[in-house]
Amino acid sequence: MRSRQRMFAAVMRLLLKCLRLGRRRRFKLVRQVEQLWHYAHLCLRSLLYNSFTNGDVVLDSLFEPVYWLVDHVTRWFGVVFVALVIGLTSSIVAIVYICLLPLILQTYTPAWICWHLAYGHWNLIMIVFHYYMAITTSPGHPPQAKNDLTGISICRKCITPKPARTHHCSICNRCVLKMDHHCPWLNNCVGHYNHRYFFSFCLFMTMGCIYCSISGWEMFRDAYAAIERMKLLEKERLQVAANQTYYQTPPPTFSFRQRAFHKSVVYLWVLCSSVALALGALTLWHAALITRGETSIERHINRKERQRLQKKGKVFRNPYSYGSWDNWKVFLGVDVPRHWLTRVLLPSPHLPHGTGLSWDLPPCVTEQRAPLLAI
Repeated sequence: MRSRQRMFAAVMRLLLKCLRLGRRRRFKLVRQVEQLWHYAHLCLRSLLYNSFTNGDVVLDSLFEPVYWLVDHVTRWFGVVFVALVIGLTSSIVAIVYICLLPLILQTYTPAWICWHLAYGHWNLIMIVFHYYMAITTSPGHPPQAKNDLTGISICRKCITPKPARTHHCSICNRCVLKMDHHCPWLNNCVGHYNHRYFFSFCLFMTMGCIYCSISGWEMFRDAYAAIERMKLLEKERLQVAANQTYYQTPPPTFSFRQRAFHKSVVYLWVLCSSVALALGALTLWHAALITRGETSIERHINRKERQRLQKKGKVFRNPYSYGSWDNWKVFLGVDVPRHWLTRVLLPSPHLPHGTGLSWDLPPCVTEQRAPLLAI
């Protein structure tokens, strides 16, 4: 009798504990829902409270989850993009050496052979050098100590000194000196110390793709016509095989080596032409920015500042522009005439002018820059 009573008491205690746990979980869930509701209500009030709130602020707030997703996806897929660039470039180089170079050595004159060998290998060296330097070179970051710099602002995101032309990269989660943009194909930011490497890579890659497209145009036409003949003969062979008699012989078929050769030439021409169009447009865009002495981010900032001053009857002058020709000399690091050969046409790891923390007048600039504002 006592054992039954003890068992019944144990069962009742267990049921009471389960009920208490159930109540606690329900209360916890209710508290979480209330917290989310209060947080959403606070966010809505913060958007409506500020008198400077406009449609752009509301859209930025609504798209903040999308920005967060893009930043994190870009950060993780940067390695994939770099591997893709290396893989595609290596495939083009392999096709040139295996398929096209023997044909060039057999059919071209000695002068054209020397030209193709010299220009092709020079262009390849420039592409590999500048891409490697753009990936491995840090764009430059401001110092963490606040005492090192005076008279500058503080970044609101990483709470570090923010010199002029410095911007915060949400993907790298750091401030970058003279930031242009974050390039997923480099898995790196384009900033003060690797901006020249990035532009040179785009330029020489575009030149290489144009060179391959123009040089391989006749080969592409022949290869495309050969592939069409392959398809036609394959269709005829299947028809003959279906109605084959002792007096009919199937048409000849192409070997695997012939098929691979023609398809490789078509692949090379299509890929190089596509990259030349896309990357060429990007290169022209950055060339225009360099001519004006501004980065991609500064273009949007300067445009808004130009519109604001225009309403007041004033003209905006870019304080970091020294004129078209001098802007290119500062960007490429050309101090003396021989640098056009040693620093532009040949691989050169020289550093850019300045430290990215202050922007004094470079020694290669002959004229003083224009004032910031002109009436």
